[in-house]
Amino acid sequence: MEIARIKPLTPKEIEIELDKYIIGQSQAKRSVAIALRNRWRRQQVPEPLRDEIAPKNIIMIGPTGVGKTEIARRLAKLAKSPFLKIEASKFTEVGYVGRDVESMIRDLTHLAVDMVKSEEKEKVEVKAKDLAEDQLLDILLPSPKGEQKAGETSTRERFRQMLRDGKLNDRFVELEVAQRPASPMIEIFAAAGMEEMQSGIQDMLSNVMPDKRKRRHVKVSEAKKILEQEAAGKLIDMDKVVKKAIARIEQSGIIFLDEIDKIATRGSGVGGPDVSREGVQRDLLPIVEGTSVHTKYGIVLTDHILFIASGAFHVSKPSDLLPELQGRFPIRVELDALTQEDFVRILTEPENALVTQYKALLDTENIELIFDTESIEEIAKISFEVNERTENIGARRLHTVMEKLVEEISFEAPDVAPQQIQITAAYVQEKLMDIAKDVDLSRFIL
Repeated sequence: MEIARIKPLTPKEIEIELDKYIIGQSQAKRSVAIALRNRWRRQQVPEPLRDEIAPKNIIMIGPTGVGKTEIARRLAKLAKSPFLKIEASKFTEVGYVGRDVESMIRDLTHLAVDMVKSEEKEKVEVKAKDLAEDQLLDILLPSPKGEQKAGETSTRERFRQMLRDGKLNDRFVELEVAQRPASPMIEIFAAAGMEEMQSGIQDMLSNVMPDKRKRRHVKVSEAKKILEQEAAGKLIDMDKVVKKAIARIEQSGIIFLDEIDKIATRGSGVGGPDVSREGVQRDLLPIVEGTSVHTKYGIVLTDHILFIASGAFHVSKPSDLLPELQGRFPIRVELDALTQEDFVRILTEPENALVTQYKALLDTENIELIFDTESIEEIAKISFEVNERTENIGARRLHTVMEKLVEEISFEAPDVAPQQIQITAAYVQEKLMDIAKDVDLSRFIL
C-alpha cells in the first residue's frame, strides 16, 4: 500500500506543527493528532483485521472563533491525504433543493485525482521539459522531413542553449494549441442529487465533439509552458491516476464537517426546518457508517474515511443528533473559550500572527509599524471586553479591532511613507476606547 510507505508525523510532531498556528486547545490537537496517526497504524495491521478497524470519528465542541476550523485547515496541510472541509449546513435532505450528502465524496474524489495527477506530473516533469524543448526547437528551426545536417545540428544546439538561458523568451512563435469545445450547459439536471449526472452528460458531449486545434501567437516563454503541460498530459496514465486516487481516498481520506450543530434538531419540535435537518442526518449516517458512492471516476467506499465534525452547539447539543449518528462519533472534544492572555499570545506567537501580518502589509508601503508590549495587551483587553459585553466571537474579534486600529495609518500610508510609526497603549486607547465603551457603537463597528 502506498500510504504504508510514507511514514507520517508522530502525534507529538503533529501537535508541535499545530502549535505554530493555534494557541491552546491541547486536547483537540491531541485527538486529531492521534486520529491522523491511526491512519498509518491501520495500514501496518495484517490484512484480515485491517478491514475491521474503523476510524474513530471526532466531534469538536466549542464556541465560535476558538480554533476549530483553523485546526482543520492546518490538518489538511499536514495530512498529505485527500482532505475536504465542508459545511454541513450546505446539505439538504434528498428531495429538497440543495446539495445531497454524497456530493462531498464526489468532491473528495476530484481533489484526490488532482492530487495524484500533480504528483505524477512531477515524476514526468524532466521528460516533459525535454519533449517541449524539442518541439519548440522544431518550431524555431524547421527542418525538412526531419533530416538534420551536421551544421544544422550545431545551430540547433546553440538555439537550445539560448532557449535554456532565456535569451529567446521575448521572441514570438506561432503555436497550435488543443482547444476543447465548450460543452453546452444543461441546467435542467442541476437539481438536488443530480450534479453528477449533469457533469457526466457534459463530459459525454464534450468527448463526442472532436478536439479543435487553434493557432496562437505567443512568446517563447509562454509557448514553453503550454508545450510542457501538453507533453506532461500525454505522459500521464489517467487510468493509473484514478486507481491510485480512489485507493488513497478509501484508505486515508479525511472529511471535516463544519457547523454540524446546524443540522441538529432542537428538542422534539416537529415540522419546519427541523424535518430537513433530521433528513440530512439520516442521509449522512450511511456515508459515515460506510457505503459505496458512485462518482464519475468509479465507485468509492467510505468505510475507512475519517470524519471530524465541529460545531458551537449554542442552541442545540450533541445529544440532539440522531443516536445512530452520535454513536459514529465516539470521540468528543470540548474546546475552551479564549481568555485575555490567549488573545495576547494569538497576536504575537503564531507564525501568521496578526501583528506580523499588519507589519508585513504596511512594510510594502515603507511604513515600519512598532507595537510595544503594553499596546498588544491593550488590544487584547479591549477585544476581550467587547466579546464579554456583546457577542462572543472569539479570536475573530481581534481582526475587527486591529483593522479599526490601523485604519487611518493604512489610508494615509502611501502619502506619508517612508516612516516609522510607534503603536503605544495610549494610541490604542485613543483610537478604540470610545467605541469600546459605547456598547451600541461596538455592536456595529467592533
